[in-house]
Amino acid sequence: METIQHWIGGKPYERAAERHGEVFDPATGQVQAKVAYATPAEVDAAIDAAAEALPAWRTTSLARRTKILFAFRELVDKKKEAIAAILTREHGKVFSDALGEVNRGLEVIEFACGIADLIKGEFSENVSTEVDTYAIRQPLGVVAGITPFNFPAMVPMWMYPIAIACGNTFVLKPSERDPSAAVYCAELFREAGLPPGVLNVVHGDKVAVDRILEHPAVQAISFVGSTPIARYIYETGTKHGKRVQALGGAKNHMIVLPDADMELAADAAVGAGYGSAGERCMAISVIVAVGDAGDRLVPALRERIAKLKTGPGMEPSSEMGPLITRAHRDKVKSYVDAGVDAGARLVMDGRGIRVPGHEDGFFLGPCLFDSVKPEMSIYQDEIFGPVLGVVRVGTYDEAMKLVHAHPYGNGVAIFTNDGGAARKFVAEVEVGMVGVNVPIPVPMAYYSFGGWKASLFGDLHIYGRDGVRFYTRTKAVTSRWPDPRFRGVDLGFPQNK
Repeated sequence: METIQHWIGGKPYERAAERHGEVFDPATGQVQAKVAYATPAEVDAAIDAAAEALPAWRTTSLARRTKILFAFRELVDKKKEAIAAILTREHGKVFSDALGEVNRGLEVIEFACGIADLIKGEFSENVSTEVDTYAIRQPLGVVAGITPFNFPAMVPMWMYPIAIACGNTFVLKPSERDPSAAVYCAELFREAGLPPGVLNVVHGDKVAVDRILEHPAVQAISFVGSTPIARYIYETGTKHGKRVQALGGAKNHMIVLPDADMELAADAAVGAGYGSAGERCMAISVIVAVGDAGDRLVPALRERIAKLKTGPGMEPSSEMGPLITRAHRDKVKSYVDAGVDAGARLVMDGRGIRVPGHEDGFFLGPCLFDSVKPEMSIYQDEIFGPVLGVVRVGTYDEAMKLVHAHPYGNGVAIFTNDGGAARKFVAEVEVGMVGVNVPIPVPMAYYSFGGWKASLFGDLHIYGRDGVRFYTRTKAVTSRWPDPRFRGVDLGFPQNK
């Protein structure tokens, strides 16, 4: 059986691992590979490789860095179907969705290719007599990323292309559930001309994470995952003096006003709720139907859900694949059970699905609840599966109160044909990413991704210009060249003249 190894110093790490994890094929339920789990010493080896590569890389010209990034972009584009196949094999998402993930990652690589312009500083001439002041942005040093299972190619690409473009070296700890894409992309980056040690990949569990968090050479950490772990990453990392951005969980609401185009809203809700089996931090998991909107929307949802095809991700007819592991599938099913017990009306029940030839796969069909109440666990918790709930309220103000009372503030959407209502919503809603008649408002690469409240720990969002700011620090320089007219000791506080 294949063993997925670490990638350290520009090559596979060949030493035998002390511990391993299992990598499943979610469509069959079978173990398809083992993944090496890093010891603290092996994490140190990756960080040492990054530290050794840092002096040469940070002084590499912007022209050279840009050339390597462009070459990497071309290789990822050329190999995107191969990367997508890896994602489907280990994560389970359907191939078209996996290909979309790679394309969104490509957009961030393309953004990073513009680093020569993005990293520009500022200059002010003659701020005092014959004194100039300028500011420059410099890399932090060795930085790290800890990424989730649901986007094993895209989320790492939110981090390391920008960090590396800025002159840092990088240590990536991808999810141990679907680790192969990270190593494959590191190999492509090497092929593009990236020097050994600039990008390293270590696999593992909390042992590896904790060593990254405490290692003195690591200057900054980016994280995407659940809120409890994001809080732990943020608190532990900052306690050790590191810069941290930790993106947490979500419970994304979609408000549907009575004047909305119900056909459009139903299409959007099904796509956003069940795409990738709901394993997206930007998935719509709650529909807030205002007034009589629910009476028209729920039948339209039911009609569409009944036509969805759940099956293995590589089958062209499949629209929704399995969940990542058996344990996660069973956890999501337990939420469906809890919703029924709490009194919500289960309109569509996917618990009994059977996929011929894949009876041991981690499948759960689409589930739809109506009459969900805010006190129910299916409303409060991030389920991270194909479970969509409809909450009915009487007014726009009640809908807004629901959104604002929830601890998460990652993404939100409103569906309406009223421009005034939409504008009011955009201005007032306390959520980081907002869609107007768009169910999954993920910003383009030249903006930044991040939520509010318990969905983000740290000051800066990920990728975009916030990514450049996160992976650099500003140095302000005040400069005067010696002039014989300015001589003598002056103990007074410096003044501009």
